[in-house]
Amino acid sequence: MATEVKQPVVKSDEERLAELGYEQSLKRAWSGFSNFAISFTIISVLAGCFTTYGQGWNNGGPIAISWGWPIICGIILFVAFSMSELVSAYPTAGGIYWWASELGGKTWGWFTGWFNLIGLVGVVASVDYGAATFLNALLGLYSVDLGIINFADDGSILRDTFWLFAAILLLHALINIFSSPLVARFNDISVAWHVIGVAVIIAILIFVPNTHQSADFVFTERINNSGFGDGTGGGMFWFYVLPLGFLLTMYTQTGYDASAHISEETHGASEAAAKGLWRSVFWAAVFGWLVLLAITFAVQDPAAVNEGGGTVFAIFEGALGTGWQKAIILIATVGQLFCGMAGLTSASRMCYAFSRDRAVPGWRIWTRLNHHRVPAYSVLFMATCSLIVTLPALIGEEEGLPYAFVAVVSITVIGLYIAYVMPVYLRWRKGDSWEPGPGTSARSTSGSTRSRWSGSRSRSSSSRCRSRRPPCRGTTSSTRSRSTTRP
Repeated sequence: MATEVKQPVVKSDEERLAELGYEQSLKRAWSGFSNFAISFTIISVLAGCFTTYGQGWNNGGPIAISWGWPIICGIILFVAFSMSELVSAYPTAGGIYWWASELGGKTWGWFTGWFNLIGLVGVVASVDYGAATFLNALLGLYSVDLGIINFADDGSILRDTFWLFAAILLLHALINIFSSPLVARFNDISVAWHVIGVAVIIAILIFVPNTHQSADFVFTERINNSGFGDGTGGGMFWFYVLPLGFLLTMYTQTGYDASAHISEETHGASEAAAKGLWRSVFWAAVFGWLVLLAITFAVQDPAAVNEGGGTVFAIFEGALGTGWQKAIILIATVGQLFCGMAGLTSASRMCYAFSRDRAVPGWRIWTRLNHHRVPAYSVLFMATCSLIVTLPALIGEEEGLPYAFVAVVSITVIGLYIAYVMPVYLRWRKGDSWEPGPGTSARSTSGSTRSRWSGSRSRSSSSRCRSRRPPCRGTTSSTRSRSTTRP
């Protein structure tokens, strides 16, 4: 007797969103590729690999980069697969806290949401500050003097970098406020810029330097400039210093939750957002490793790089002429500008969704949409928070290295990965009782293929909530109020 196979119930994006308790308010204008593009752009190997290269160099050296990157990326990819499974089932903006609330209850959702929100503030702040640092270096190479700011003078580098940071933040806020489709188009362009840009940078670093380091140096050399431990041996190096170097990889591979935050603006979100999330991590891992190896092989004098703080600027200065340095820094700077713009998009959607569930003070303001159907006040709020958290960057060392940047990077990694892991753990705790979405392969049970949506909790699609209000408070028993994310 033939086994009856149930086909997955195909539902429109709006129907699925209504089942989750929300009305379609944001403009659904993003394609599946644009969804992938925003996460790939926020990960941005032209940002994290360049701005935090010194973190790996000073805390472990080349082995923290050549081995640390692929190993940590492999672990992160498992997290991304798990998150993809969740966004397929629950394609809603601010998805991470929603998943935790659905799977574990309101307290889990509240804490997850705040960790995610704080981490995203760190993303916007650190990426835009890194872009300002690279733009300052680029303008310095061109000896740009605007009268009130002289980029050729290193005497006020921290102040000049902060003003550039503020200007970049304002630019990104304006772009996000006035056109969501324009942001999507920029993200599409960003993918091409990153792929071609990485290829150009690798080619420059292969063919231009007079000499290159050996494979033995790149894959076995250890460096400890952290100030902790005694050299590159012993437990302190392997269990404390070297893991600090992994921050290079973990910081770069953040922000891919953007595919979930933009799911309410993506066509076919249950599948497109799921694919966009894990594919962005995979391809960033591939391109990032290639460019990091190219940078490390290009090191001419390790002692000079140590003296220069382990930064890519010190490597480029020793390996390349001024013209080639300008080319690489220009490519990286533009990539970082794309990254910061996309990061603010993701952060504002998270703020909008979390506020929609009344979990953020002043939620009535942050949930307002302008005539472009963009949460403009959420954009401004997240940009302002990013500016405030980076104010300590005005103070730094005599060499012009800010104290705040590494702190902001740490905020990003801690906040986001706690937020990423919490719903993944809750999903694991559910076991086989949990129903996957269309972006996940249907599971076989008792010889039959179950509908991906069958058995899932139904919520009344007829009791839709009004726009700009928390979803369905006190409507029907089958439609749960998402404001329960507040403890």
